[in-house]
Amino acid sequence: MTMFRIRKISNPFLEVNLRAMDKVRQIIREQFPDIREEKILEVSEQLVDPLKYKYQTALLIADDLNETIRGFALLLYMPDLEFCFLDFLAVTPGKTSSGVGGTLYERLREEAEALGAIGIFYECLPDDPVLYKDQKYILQNKTRLAFYERYGARPLANTLYETPVNPDEEGAPYLVFDGLGLNTTIPNDRARQIVRAILERKYGDYCPEAYTEEVVQSIQDDPVTLRPFRYLRKKESRSFETFLPEKQKIFWVINDRHSIHHIREKGYVESPVRIASIEKELVKTGIFRLGKVEEFPEKLILDVHDRGYVTYFKTVCKNLPAGKSVYPYVFPIRNSARPPKELSVRAGYYCLDTFTPLNKNAFLAARWGVNCTLTAATEILEGTRSAYVLTRPPGHHAERKIFGGFCYFNNCAIAAKYLKTFGKVAILDIDYHHGNGQQQIFYSRNDVLTVSIHGHPSFAYPYFSGFKDEQGKGKGLGFNINYPLAEVIDPDSYHLTLAKALEKIRSFAPEFFIVALGLDTAKGDPTGTWRLSQKHFEQNGALIGQMKLPTLIIQEGGYRHQALGSNAKAFFTGFFQG
Repeated sequence: MTMFRIRKISNPFLEVNLRAMDKVRQIIREQFPDIREEKILEVSEQLVDPLKYKYQTALLIADDLNETIRGFALLLYMPDLEFCFLDFLAVTPGKTSSGVGGTLYERLREEAEALGAIGIFYECLPDDPVLYKDQKYILQNKTRLAFYERYGARPLANTLYETPVNPDEEGAPYLVFDGLGLNTTIPNDRARQIVRAILERKYGDYCPEAYTEEVVQSIQDDPVTLRPFRYLRKKESRSFETFLPEKQKIFWVINDRHSIHHIREKGYVESPVRIASIEKELVKTGIFRLGKVEEFPEKLILDVHDRGYVTYFKTVCKNLPAGKSVYPYVFPIRNSARPPKELSVRAGYYCLDTFTPLNKNAFLAARWGVNCTLTAATEILEGTRSAYVLTRPPGHHAERKIFGGFCYFNNCAIAAKYLKTFGKVAILDIDYHHGNGQQQIFYSRNDVLTVSIHGHPSFAYPYFSGFKDEQGKGKGLGFNINYPLAEVIDPDSYHLTLAKALEKIRSFAPEFFIVALGLDTAKGDPTGTWRLSQKHFEQNGALIGQMKLPTLIIQEGGYRHQALGSNAKAFFTGFFQG
């Protein structure tokens, strides 16, 4: 069986999307031969200019791992009236029984629900021989309307919507309403406004004003009546109820192999209990759905990290005996071009500090953390609005060819590199310590915005980066933003700084938003000096949630075990509500 994925296209002019747009236009030409060419060519413009068309446009495509387009759906959202209109749903010719159409429809229902729409309206050709005399297509129309009935969607009854604009035409469509399992009808005045909007905004160059007015005034029932079910069997009578509340939950992956990386040395705070503390509290919230971790090729790590470093890290860990840790202690200040032969000595060649060890399982734990991250990133790419990666060791201090600060692979950077093919990415690092890894990796890029709020490097690790004047270089100038804060701050000041950072991100208008979540900003954390409480974490989570962007949250620091779970719970409660 050929697998496919559903992904949303926001920017049709990205290289990865140009071929997809050509295929979408080709499918429209083949499946809808009556559509004028200028209308087909407008699809790209609709995606980027909602003001001109008076609606927002979402394009969902079904493609396989070879980027072969299997089908697409074009959904229009009119925010002033809070409804969606399904403009097109089509599969590649010859693929009608592949399940692509049904999967696309279920995915666009999720999109409509996430927008807060009262439902989806769309047109279907009649199944009534009186209205549609071409008997060849009647069976096809019946099949389509029967499919939609499984979701509770039926045509509006007792209106003139299916009246042809020109009397000599036939086959004017029904207007069908899918209330997403939440609304079984709508008030008369709302229905009139919606029908007017559809006819004026979508068909304004075709429908005369007199026709539009006649159709609108024909809506007399209050609330509107939907046609009775014709095709739904009794045993299917509940099948249209929505499963969207489950889909609304935060997709959650846990690095279940993190505990193999356990440094049992006094004072080493990056321990397995961190994950257990957070997991225990988050399970209680009921706002997460647990996902299965998939494996991804090493190439996606090498897209971000230096091959020499990755090879060294893998090799040295593999050859170390169980229970043995190697700490860097000699650093290449004088001659960085000639690394020493002895692997244990060479650790300093790739490391920031003297307290991040290499051991037999460090590579395996970090590598599985990358799999967790890319699993969640793929889920975001396929339309999930938010995902959380609960993993250790953390990653935000890892640079292209340097580990340190307990970090070996930069999960945020790997996810950003993976996602940026499909649109701009913003990374917000809210760990107490500067996100030097993301800064260094993307310092010369303008398609990934890196923002970090952290303790000033004059007193906080990693000490040599995170200054305000580090703003990027070359085409990346202005796309790295640091907010170094004082050793002692009040939570309100932090909140204002976060709001300022989010405004910068909003101006950047990313398609994807990555948050490096550090809980070491909490009161009493052994690695920090700030005093954020549960209340403040909830407020900050709400601010981030209000961005309403596809958001991938990746766990970084946080070392006060007694408060980790409650603070994480507070953050995600605020985020979910936001």
